[in-house]
Amino acid sequence: MLPAHPVGRPDLRTIGTRLLIAVSVPALLLALLGTATTWRRTDRAVREKTRTDALGLAEFVATSFGAVEETPPGTLPRVAHRAVTNAVRSNWSALKLVTELRIVGRDGQVKWSRRIEEEDKPWPQASQLLSIGEGQATFEAPSSPFPWNRGAGGEVIYPLGGVACGGCHTGPSTLRTGVLQLTIDEPALRTEVAQVFINATWFLTLFVLLLGGTVVLAVRVFVSKRIARLVAIMKRAEDGDLVVRAPDLGRDELGGLALAFNRMLARLTDLKAVEIDTQRDLERARTDLELKAALEDRVAELQILYDLARTIASSLDLNEVLQRVATVVPVKLQVSKFSIMLLNGEGKLEVLKAHPPNVGSEGLAFALGEGVCGAAAELRRSWYVADLEQDTLFKIRGPSGNKERGCLLSVPMLRGEELLGVLNFERPRKSDFGPDEMEFFTAVADQVGLAVQNARLHQQTVALSITDPLTGVPNRRHLFQQLEAEIARAARFSTPLTMLMIDIDHFKHLNDTAGHSAGDDVLRRVCQLMRHNLRKVDTLARYGGEEFVVLLPQITRAEALEVAEKLRKSIAEGNLEHGKSQPGGKVTISIGLATLPTDATEQTKLVDCADSALYASKRGGRDKVTAYQPGMEAEPTRQRGPRARERTGEQPALKRP
Repeated sequence: MLPAHPVGRPDLRTIGTRLLIAVSVPALLLALLGTATTWRRTDRAVREKTRTDALGLAEFVATSFGAVEETPPGTLPRVAHRAVTNAVRSNWSALKLVTELRIVGRDGQVKWSRRIEEEDKPWPQASQLLSIGEGQATFEAPSSPFPWNRGAGGEVIYPLGGVACGGCHTGPSTLRTGVLQLTIDEPALRTEVAQVFINATWFLTLFVLLLGGTVVLAVRVFVSKRIARLVAIMKRAEDGDLVVRAPDLGRDELGGLALAFNRMLARLTDLKAVEIDTQRDLERARTDLELKAALEDRVAELQILYDLARTIASSLDLNEVLQRVATVVPVKLQVSKFSIMLLNGEGKLEVLKAHPPNVGSEGLAFALGEGVCGAAAELRRSWYVADLEQDTLFKIRGPSGNKERGCLLSVPMLRGEELLGVLNFERPRKSDFGPDEMEFFTAVADQVGLAVQNARLHQQTVALSITDPLTGVPNRRHLFQQLEAEIARAARFSTPLTMLMIDIDHFKHLNDTAGHSAGDDVLRRVCQLMRHNLRKVDTLARYGGEEFVVLLPQITRAEALEVAEKLRKSIAEGNLEHGKSQPGGKVTISIGLATLPTDATEQTKLVDCADSALYASKRGGRDKVTAYQPGMEAEPTRQRGPRARERTGEQPALKRP
C-alpha cells in the first residue's frame, strides 16, 4: 500500500497524475512547437510580401514620375510632377501603408516629400541614400531585438534618373538625378497575424487543460477508484485475511486483474490450509522426535544404570565394588577424572578409589566443609564448579600443585539421612556439565551409594557370623576356618603352628558373686589385654564360655611358651575390676599349649592335646602355663563329661564342629 503524500501536493506516483503528465506535457509541447513553427513561417511570408510590396510601390512611384509630360524649358520639374504629387499625397489606397515618401537630390536636399515641410531642406542621411549604385534598388527591414517585430516594415531606396528623366533634367547629372526613399509599415497585418496566433495559443492551452481534466476524470472514474478498491482488498490479504475476495471490476484489464487476484487468493488459501496441516504434522513430528530423543536418552541412562548396577552388584566385597565403580563409571559417563570418597571412622572424606589410578589421589582426606567435596557433603546436595581456575573453594592435594582447568561436579552419596561419601566427576572443558547430566549423575551416586551400603551390610553380616558379639574377637566358626587354613599353610611351608587353649579361672564363681554383667566385663577386658600382647598374624578367638584359643603361626614351642607366659602375666597383673571377688583376689587364666607337628599332625588331635594341657594347668593349681606332654589325655582324674565339670566347678566346653 502506497504511503500518504503531503496535503496540497500532487502525488506523482499515482496513475492519474502520471497519465496527466504523459498526455498533457507532450501535447502542450507539440502545440507550442507547432505554433512557433507556424509563426516563424508566417512571419517570413509577411516580411517577403512587405518587401515585394515596398519595391513594387517604389517602382510604381518612380515610373509615375517618369511618365509625366515634358515641361517647357525653364519650367521647374516639381511643377511637371504636380499631378503625381497630388496623387501620392491623396488617400490613395495603394499607398496607405506608406509612412514616408521623399526624393533626395544629388545635392543632398529634399526635392520632393510627402510632407511639404521637408522640401528644399537638407536631409541628414543623404550621403547614405546617394551611395547606392545606378539602377539598384534596396530594401532594408528595421532591426529589432524582438523576433516578432522584425519584418514589420521596411525602407526602399530607389535611384531616379536615366532616359525617362532626360527630357526635363538635362546635363551630365541626368543619369542620376536623385533617389526615392520610401518607408512602408504594415501594423494592421502584423496585428492581425499576431492576434491569430495568440488566439491559437489560447485555444491550444484550453485544449490541453480540457484534455488533462478529461484524462484526470476518466482515470479517477475508470481506473483510480477501481484500483483503490483492489488495493484495499490486497492490503487485507497482506494482513493475513486470505478469505477476502476482490469485487467484480468488469471485463477490462482491471477486471481481469481482480479475477486473477481472486484466483491467486483461492490458491493461497489452499496452500495456507496445506501449510497449516503440514505445520501441525511437523510440530507433531518434532514433538515425537523430541520425545523419542528424550526417550532414547532416558533409555541410554537406564542402560548405563543397569550396566553399572549389574557390574557392582556382582560382588559384595566393598573393595571390589569400589574398584569396579572406578573402572566403569568414567567410561560410561565420559569423564576424564573420577574419585570415590567414603566417610571414614574419623568423620572425614577419604579417597578410596580414583581414575586414573595411582596418581596420588588415593588416601587423601577432606573434612566436612573443606573444598568442593566437603561442601557437597556438608550441605547434602550436589556442588558444581563450572570453572576450576576461577573457583576459590577448589583445593588440590598431592604431587600436582598446578591449578586445574575444566569443571567439577561433586555429588554426595546419601541413604536417607546418612552420608556415605561423595562422588567427584571432572572434565577438562569449562561448563561441560548440563542440568540433565547433573540429575543423572545424582541417580548414579544413589546407585553407587546403594552398592556401598549393601557391601557394608554384607561385611557386617559376615563379621557378625564370624565374630563374637560380646568380645569382638572371632568366634568358634571362624576359629576352625582359620585353623584349617593355618594347618594347610604350615604343612605346605614346613613351619610350626602352636595352639594355646586359655580358660579364665573360677569364672563361675565370678558370675555367682558379682553377676553376669561383671563376668561380661571381665571377658571383654581379658580379650583386650591378650589382643594387645599378640601379633597381627596371630589369631585370638572365643572357643566357648570363658575359654579362648590363640593360634601362633611360625613360632617354635619354646617361643610359644614365652608368649603364653606373657599373656598369663598380663592378665594376672592387670588388676582387673571385680578381681577381688575371686579366690586369690585377682582374675587369672590357665593356659594349655600344643604344637604342630610336634604334638599332633592334624586338627582334631591338636585341639585335644591343647585341651589336655589346659586341664593339666588347672589340676596343677591354675594361673599357670602347661605344655602338652604325651599321656596327659589319659589322666584318670580328667573328667570330660558335663556332670564331672560341674562337680569340679569348671565350665563345660562347647562341642567342636
